[in-house]
Amino acid sequence: MNEFEHPPRGRASLEVLRAEAADELETIVHERLLAGEDPWEFMEELPTVDELVVYLLRADSITENGGARPTSARDYRVLRQIALDHPGLTRSVWRLIGELDAHSSDSRRTA
Repeated sequence: MNEFEHPPRGRASLEVLRAEAADELETIVHERLLAGEDPWEFMEELPTVDELVVYLLRADSITENGGARPTSARDYRVLRQIALDHPGLTRSVWRLIGELDAHSSDSRRTA
């Protein structure tokens, strides 16, 4: 493991995952404020703490799979497994699944 890698998050408690995500979001907000950005313009585009936890767990799954971009079927299975492993994230998982479905149907229409 090099200095940029982290241990897999999958076995951590939801409270620990949320605390890590909250720290990440706090850092993002701080950096954007230091860069002179207006918080009224960027705060709504940031994910919630739970959405960030789902993104981080999904990223861990992609890393464990050799970094290969998941197919839509695998992505769905990974997200469903996140919801099963962490029931408190279910609402955020299904919101993300809905966004992915909307994105994939938009790309099918433009193809």
